[in-house]
Amino acid sequence: MKKWDSGVFLIDGRQIVLKGEEYKTSEMQRFSEEEVQSAHQNTIAYGILSKHNTSNSMENLQIKFDALVGQDMTYMGVLQTAIASGVGDFPIPFVLSSCHNALCYKDGTSNEDDHLFAIGAAKKYGAIFLPTHLAVMHQFMRERYAGGGKMILGADSHTRYGALGTIATGEGGGELVKQLLGRTYDISYPKTVLVYLSGKPIPGVGPQDVAIALIGSVFKDGFVKNCTLEFCGPGVKSLNVDFRNGIDVMTTESSAMFSIWETDEKVEEWLAIHGRKEDYVHLKPGSIAYYDKLIEINLDDIRPMIALPFHPSNAYEIEELNENLEDILHITEQECNRQMEEFGLKVDLLSKIDNGRLRVDQGVIAGCAGGLFENISKAADILNGKGINNQGYNLNIYPASQPVLYEVIEHKIAQIILESGANLRSAFCGPCFGAGDIPFNGGFSIRHTTRNFSNREGSLPGKGQMASVALMDSLSIAATSVNDGYLTPATEYLGNYTKYNYQYNAKIYEERILDCYKNANPSEVIIKGPGIGDIPDIPELKENLLLKCTAFITDPVTTTDELIPNAESASYRSNFEKIADFTLSAKVPEYVGRCKAIREWQRALQAGDNPFADNPDLQAAIDSIRKNLLDFDEKSLCIGSVLYANRPGDGSAREYAASNQKILGGWANICKQFATKRYRSNLINWGVLPFTTEEEMLFGVGDYIYIPAVRSQLLEGKEKIIAYHLKGNEAEKITLSLDELTDKERLIIAEGCLINYYKKGY
Repeated sequence: MKKWDSGVFLIDGRQIVLKGEEYKTSEMQRFSEEEVQSAHQNTIAYGILSKHNTSNSMENLQIKFDALVGQDMTYMGVLQTAIASGVGDFPIPFVLSSCHNALCYKDGTSNEDDHLFAIGAAKKYGAIFLPTHLAVMHQFMRERYAGGGKMILGADSHTRYGALGTIATGEGGGELVKQLLGRTYDISYPKTVLVYLSGKPIPGVGPQDVAIALIGSVFKDGFVKNCTLEFCGPGVKSLNVDFRNGIDVMTTESSAMFSIWETDEKVEEWLAIHGRKEDYVHLKPGSIAYYDKLIEINLDDIRPMIALPFHPSNAYEIEELNENLEDILHITEQECNRQMEEFGLKVDLLSKIDNGRLRVDQGVIAGCAGGLFENISKAADILNGKGINNQGYNLNIYPASQPVLYEVIEHKIAQIILESGANLRSAFCGPCFGAGDIPFNGGFSIRHTTRNFSNREGSLPGKGQMASVALMDSLSIAATSVNDGYLTPATEYLGNYTKYNYQYNAKIYEERILDCYKNANPSEVIIKGPGIGDIPDIPELKENLLLKCTAFITDPVTTTDELIPNAESASYRSNFEKIADFTLSAKVPEYVGRCKAIREWQRALQAGDNPFADNPDLQAAIDSIRKNLLDFDEKSLCIGSVLYANRPGDGSAREYAASNQKILGGWANICKQFATKRYRSNLINWGVLPFTTEEEMLFGVGDYIYIPAVRSQLLEGKEKIIAYHLKGNEAEKITLSLDELTDKERLIIAEGCLINYYKKGY
């Protein structure tokens, strides 16, 4: 794999010319700057983005999407926020997919209560309701909505349909609310990275192998952060559509914003099989297209891969790992244990070595990445005629939709799977986020799913539980499964792979999907279960702001799974107060209590009371402000908490990573940089100031930061904000940045949150 961090031209879709170099036509020549600008518009991405842009500038995009999708960990927040903001009929299709909280494993009836709420909202406002176990959201969107030249926005980070010709991305719920209210998705035009594929995968290499190799190459150095990946080249034709979809969905883990692929007759056939041939558009770059960066992947060179804990970028070839087992596992252990140090827990991977080989405890093939028909059918070829041992190892397979399961049964693939001793289950996203197939304490699971962050598999470090997940392709998982759980690359399987004639059975959905798009009934009554809570009132930002630090995290990256742990909190997604109690619970258990104490001070101020008299610590901070002659007026003061992390927000799009902080009285994040745009957008939509800084921050938990005139500076468009670290009688000046905030975003923060912004009539 090669990377080029400068401009390149793609000539006729096949010849790469580095910017500044000569290229050969009838004579040697170089491109002029005018030709560069023209060629910039010849990418596939430019064509799609320009058609969806409603602004008069391609530098500052204002996008309107063709469809929306959310799942039952996120759509409740979208619906509640939209309703609180005064939404009417939904102007575009909004799919409410019940694929995450499909099990009532916490808090009694709450999950099904949420689904009933969503059914009522679908009828009242005109949405599409997808019941549990029918499909994981992204497979459903591939089957029913994605197509050439479209754009789709999802309240889930793995919203990616680029292989079908659709630019799609995942964002927090606030961005979907904007679309439902007829507003736009506002971003600067992203850089476009050419991912040039050549060659053909060797037998035993699957889509997850290519994806892990790509993520391992580009994530850590931020090479494609917030960029568009455009997949082109002769290697594309060597991949069938399931293989492309399997790579594409994992591009989220590269930190890219969008992805798009050139399309061909295989995509046309795939859409025709799904009854949507009219949605096919032949997409390819213009004759001379310009890209900001280049990644070259020779598919011939990709080997079976494994991403060790705790990130998809911790990538190794399986053969390399097996040859250097102790050294690599020791390095991985050290990094994992550094992350778990605060819990007094240790990951013991070296104990998994048995007679010089790595022996794993569990295999899972599931979801939008692993549960595709080709992944399952090829895994079954490896399983065929072999058995899984009875020494505690389990292999669990979840088809991505009921139509996929139907074909698995129709072609007798299910018989092969079940006779091997593997388990075949329904479409459910649980294994991807820790709500299903949780390993035993100390267990090591290999999974063809999307992520392997710490405690993503459902263990609870705060309760002394620790398990680990490595990501692999379904083929190597199957090869490992029939080898007594010893880590085995699928290239060791020497048999053939069966080619099946896949057919899509649309009848499976016909009687079950509630499609109310363009058929809204305003008189519909939404049934609200006892666990569904209203969004509490959120105060506006006053002129001056006093912050107390409640978490100071120095890890290189802080994930959204750490900011709001997944499985344990899943059943409280429709109650903003309850789910806030889980904030940082597996990382900084004291965080919630600290924040609630500060929130009481703010509530006292709002009620006209004096929170200072009985709080010597707070009074000392106020005295410091006055002693240092800083502007201060109790009537124009907000008090709240601030979280510091080096690089927060890697991972999912779930807005609760931000809304929880605001519900608990949080007013700001301070960081070196934000890991993802979507987390930063969530902070903005919930009125949390997204500060960055280049300075070394010397404050810590319990310290106070005072920012005078913050509201005025925010609304005046200031990018550099002066704040003060209060240290006894001293006030040490620090500079914080508010870069790349639009005027609209500044107003949202000033009003306190997106809901307040819309209530004010903006």
